[in-house]
Amino acid sequence: MATHHHLLLLLPAMFFHLLLFSLTLPFPSRASDSQWELLHKTIGIVAMHMQLLNNDRVIIFDRTDFGFSNLTLPNGTCRHDLSEKVLKTDCTAHSIEYDVASNTFRALFVQTDVWCSSGGAVADGTLIQTGGYNDGERKIRSFSPCKGSEDCEWQESDNALAVRRWYSTNHYLPDGRQIIIGGRRQFNFEFYPKRKTEDKNKPYVFPFLFQTNDKGAENNLYPFVVLNVDGNLFIFANNRAILFDYENDAVVRTYPEIPGGDPRCYPSTGSAVLLPLKNLEAARVEAEVLVCGGARRGAFQLVPKGVFSEALDSCARIKITDPNATWAVETMPMGRVMNDMVMLPNGDVLIINGAQSGTAGWERAENPVLQPVIYKTNGSGSGSGSGSGSGGSRFVLQPASDIPRMYHSTAILVRDGRVIVGGSNPHEKYMFSNVAYPTELSLEAFSPFYLGSQFSDLRPIILEPSSHTNLMYGEKFKMGIKVNGALVPDLLSVTMLAPPFNTHSFSMNQRLLVLSVGDVKVSGNSSSEFEVTAPGSAVLAPPTFYMLFAVHQDIPSEGIWIKIQ
Repeated sequence: MATHHHLLLLLPAMFFHLLLFSLTLPFPSRASDSQWELLHKTIGIVAMHMQLLNNDRVIIFDRTDFGFSNLTLPNGTCRHDLSEKVLKTDCTAHSIEYDVASNTFRALFVQTDVWCSSGGAVADGTLIQTGGYNDGERKIRSFSPCKGSEDCEWQESDNALAVRRWYSTNHYLPDGRQIIIGGRRQFNFEFYPKRKTEDKNKPYVFPFLFQTNDKGAENNLYPFVVLNVDGNLFIFANNRAILFDYENDAVVRTYPEIPGGDPRCYPSTGSAVLLPLKNLEAARVEAEVLVCGGARRGAFQLVPKGVFSEALDSCARIKITDPNATWAVETMPMGRVMNDMVMLPNGDVLIINGAQSGTAGWERAENPVLQPVIYKTNGSGSGSGSGSGSGGSRFVLQPASDIPRMYHSTAILVRDGRVIVGGSNPHEKYMFSNVAYPTELSLEAFSPFYLGSQFSDLRPIILEPSSHTNLMYGEKFKMGIKVNGALVPDLLSVTMLAPPFNTHSFSMNQRLLVLSVGDVKVSGNSSSEFEVTAPGSAVLAPPTFYMLFAVHQDIPSEGIWIKIQ
């Protein structure tokens, strides 16, 4: 009897500790809590490239040599281009500005061909967009965020690039420049803007792109580029990766080949993200990269023979700051090629779009993947550094869309936490009938589980700072939030995310940081004020606009814009 009596006394304490432990676990992202919404049946163009600006408008464009789009330019405007290979005169738009808040869009005029180009937002929030095809291959274009009801337009610069850039990758650097790497038949890189000491007509030779080039398939276009926390660039092309000191034009280290050796870059298109950067005030900040999906070696050459190879179902994760870095491989619920990877405000990764067989390119893929997957970054994956492994516990299947998103699809996060999804045109022209996957002009929104009404009591509301606050590196600033339910201080975090330039399954400049938070003082069980420390350097967070989120029990607030400088 005494033994039973002691057990009864222990039960309340045991229950308390079990409850406390359960509160520290990641909140489940149940598929039934996520939703799809059709925003527009047609926006008139294919959403092949997307960039969110700090006025909550998205610049979307496709290419000028598809033929006529389904959106007429305003005021009788037409594009006249004698070098154009399809239409010498075209009075239709190939770019739009989409207003997230009002769910409206307007046509934009772009003169030269932006097909398969690259870009990124810089310090003042301007989109700097580079290259393309034909008469656009050496152009640099800019689009500055509109203020109020002002209507902004594209600005173009003639032959501003040293060489033609088609299928290249950009990354925004700590000093405010962009590095532009590779492209079709371009085994080199250059910077924009140029320094006075640089030859404006001569790029830097980059042997790594020679070494990773597959003749006939290439498999190293749109390389995955990430700014490491030491200021060097992690560059992944085909199936290999290096750490590159761009200032001294030197390879710092070579990483192991990705397990299996299959290609992951265009046209064997997988995707990659830099996982959340944490502990930013530590002496040594760690950085991890996740690469998911792609096509098997030789898949591109098999398609003309009528063989559509199964896409890769693996994700490989590597800690790029580890001196003995190795890849840990996890298995997705299905294979994917042409998948987009979108960082969510709570640090998870949305894997969306793509096909289960084939490769990128015209008519080269089958079996669309309609179900997104959320990858739980801090979940209990069981991958191994030596090769195979099942990370099934990290992957949560989401509700399916009914719209295939094949070649030339896009996806980006917006400030309210939704993911805007558009595009798909695996054809040389606009084709709407008599094909398996018609040209897709629609725009959808995917709302992850955290936007469900059942989580409204957990969702934080940011009270301060105000949106578009300027922050200095290392600055400590006050943040105030409230929730409708009970606030659990230990399950509160603050993240900031750089909105990327998304095209061809890679989001250039995508970067999420978890900020250091001081003591959280709770008032009335539901509101709090606390101190947050901004990232300490431009290497951690290059100077530009970021979306700032409060995250409570895995549920993010609506973001606000901040500018760090």
